[in-house]
Amino acid sequence: MPSFDVVSEIDLQEVRNAVDQAAREINTRFDFKGTESVIELVDGAIKLESATEDRLAALVVVLEEKLVRRKVSLKSIDWGKVEEASGARARQLASLQAGIDSDRARSVNRTIKDLGLKGVQSQTQGEQVRVTAKKRDALQDVITALKEADLGIPLQFNNFRD
Repeated sequence: MPSFDVVSEIDLQEVRNAVDQAAREINTRFDFKGTESVIELVDGAIKLESATEDRLAALVVVLEEKLVRRKVSLKSIDWGKVEEASGARARQLASLQAGIDSDRARSVNRTIKDLGLKGVQSQTQGEQVRVTAKKRDALQDVITALKEADLGIPLQFNNFRD
């Protein structure tokens, strides 16, 4: 019986490269001179810090540009709120979301069920959803529907078996 897995993964090497590129760019840009802006990857999150909130917003834009250029989906980043740091500085933490949590897995399963395709079944297995069907065409319809649905996380489809 044909099947595939729906997963949400992040390429951490690409994220690291994007953070390094953004750090290099803020060190050379004139508008960041004297702001002592910092961007670094720490324990599955990206820490941003700058002199003011508007410089922090510019730092976020630089990071987003680098992530998009490296094909890392911005849906996989959960932006925390801007905090006041010591010395009138602004700080923000952006956590990386990998895997499909149980609430989002339910919404993926519900989206698949709402299609009403005959012989299509889906079940949650840890941080992924396995979809099986009697026909390969039904699986392709499920992939198309999940790509069109906005579930708030980046989805990848792997382990396709005939």
